[in-house]
Formats: sequence, structure tokens, C-alpha cells
Amino acid sequence: MADQHAQTGEDHRPTEIPAIRWEEPPEGPVLVLLDQTRLPAEEVELVCTDASALVEAIRSLAVRGAPLLGIAGAYGVALAAARGFDVDEAAAVLAGARPTAVNLAVGVRRARSAHRAEFAKSGDSELAARAALDAAKRLHQEDAEASARMAERGLALLDELLPGGGHRILTHCNTGALVSGGEGTAFAVALAAHRAGQLRRLWVDETRPLLQGARLTAYEAARNGMAYTLLTDNAAGSLFAAGEVDAVLIGADRIAADGSVANKVGSYPLAVLARYHHVPFIVVAPITTVDPDTADGASIEVEQRPGYEVTEVAAPHAPVTGAGGGIPVAPLGTQAYNPAFDVTPPELVTAIVTEEGAVSPVTAEALAELCARSRQVTTG
Repeated sequence: MADQHAQTGEDHRPTEIPAIRWEEPPEGPVLVLLDQTRLPAEEVELVCTDASALVEAIRSLAVRGAPLLGIAGAYGVALAAARGFDVDEAAAVLAGARPTAVNLAVGVRRARSAHRAEFAKSGDSELAARAALDAAKRLHQEDAEASARMAERGLALLDELLPGGGHRILTHCNTGALVSGGEGTAFAVALAAHRAGQLRRLWVDETRPLLQGARLTAYEAARNGMAYTLLTDNAAGSLFAAGEVDAVLIGADRIAADGSVANKVGSYPLAVLARYHHVPFIVVAPITTVDPDTADGASIEVEQRPGYEVTEVAAPHAPVTGAGGGIPVAPLGTQAYNPAFDVTPPELVTAIVTEEGAVSPVTAEALAELCARSRQVTTG
């Protein structure tokens, strides 16, 4: 079996290019993003000078992942304020850029609220813009701290469920530093297990059709010297059947009040497989991903992506012949079903791990209690 063995040394250190950063050059403030659509072949940065450029980066998945979208949304509001654009208009467009990811709207709301409060108090647009930026920077720092706590809590849960170490973890999509102000959500738990000498194998789903697992998770695993193996999404069943999976760890883009989890499409089938094979299915996400205003899974709006993402494959050095800029792999005119996410019901989720604690079994009452404790900590 071809795979990547755990390695150490200077050739396998994490990238020094952050996924997102704020800069203030002489010509005016900008938001700089690592373009995730170009990974792993090249590390290229995008420079956003206004909210519309950031919205395009969000929709094209140049910047993605629930926690990072929240951070990006907050910085986008700050950018609009600093550049003198209509903040409310920018906030509305940003919040709607990806409807399933609740963190995006949370980040936008937080920076906009800070801007409004300061402007109402002082009437000074510069002070209001600075307040929005301060709110975005605080959110960025808080997410980094939350990432570290999720990794710690997630590893403790793994040790409790699977004593003895030697974990073989299956993950889906990408949940590392590329989606976070820190080291990620589910991937951060696997990374903590690796550093503790408790990770035997990280199984990486390709995550079709856009291959976030193959392009991004494998990239991060290799940079951290982790033992990993890439598989097509439809090979997961045979992996479970062979007894090669000890736990499934995924992130989340929205968690409804009843514990239903919206995550990258392909997550729900893994939950079904995990239940049948008696394997823990663990969701790792910041508390801001829990949306008490969304009652259940049926109430989650699932983003539908363009069909060409399925009917074409991207090949940067090949002639462009498809409508989406790729090489067609299906007959011209083929319709494609391409939801960005699916929803896993709470009864298939072993535990939800947040920076404020873990919930298991997953119930509406337990989630509500966790959120209430979190609010007390925040306001205390």
C-alpha cells in the first residue's frame, strides 16, 4: 500500500504563510489570503482591497472552512469601514456569500456590531473602523486559542474511547490550519495525537469533487510529518470492513440546536458506515458553529455548487475547454447534483467536541447547556 510515513526534520515543517492576515501598506489596508485553490502545487496569495473581492474569494473557495470564514467575514467588515465603503451593505453581501457556514455570519455580525457601537458613541468613522478591526483581531486570536483547547479535549476523548493509543483516524475534507486562526478543528486533534506518539495512521478522504482532502489535508499532514494515506471517498467502506478505522473525526459548518451536523458532502455516509462498524464518529468544531436559531437538520440551508465542479476536472497546465475552466469528464450538457454539504443526524454522532467541552450523547438539551455555560464564561 502506497502511503506517506511519519517523518521529522526541516523538510516537513508547517508552511510559514498564514491562511489570512491584515496588512496596512501606504496605499491603504488590505486583507491578504493564501489562495487555497492553488494548493498544493503553489503557494500564492490574494490581496483583497474591498469586500467584493473577499466575497469572490469566499465563493471560489480561495478562503474556506467554518472558523476561517468567520475571521474573514469580520476582517471584511473592518476592510469596508477602513476604506470608506458602506459597512452595512458590505456586511450583508459577506454574510450571504456561503449560506450554510454559520461562522461567516457570526464574524460579520461581531465586527459590524463593534463598528455600530463605536460610531453611535463617538460619531467618528475612523474610531468606528478601528473598533471593527479590533473585533476582527480578537476573533482571530480567540479562534487560535479555541483550536488549542479543542485539540486537547479531542485527544482526551480519543484516549478515553480508545485507550492504548495507536489511533487510526479517518477524516474528511480539510480541518487544519488552513481553516483556522490556529491549527484547526478535527485535524488539530489528529495532530495532537501525532505529537503525543499516539497516531498510527491518518486516513485522508480525497473529498470530491474539489479534493480538499487530497490537495489540502494531505498537504498539511505532509508538512507536519504525519503518517497518512489518501483514499477515494468511495473506498471508505472497504477500509471500515477491513477493520482499519478506529475513529472518524470531522469538522462542521453548522450544528443545529438538535445536534444535527452540516459538514462537507460525504460526511453523512461516513457516519452511517461508522455506526454499522461500531466506530466512534466525532465532530470537532468551535462553539460558534452551534446555531441555536436553526432548530434541526431540515432547517439547514445546504449550499448548491456549480455543476461544472463535477463535470470538469481542473488541470492548470492543460488547455481550457470547459465552461468552468477545466477539462470536461462528462458529455456536454450533463446536469450535475452538487451539494456542498450534507447533514448528519445527532443519533449518528458519538460526540461533539468544542473548546468549551464535549457533548455525548448528542442531544438538544446537552447542546443548549453547553452553549449556556459558554455564554457565562464569555460574559463572566
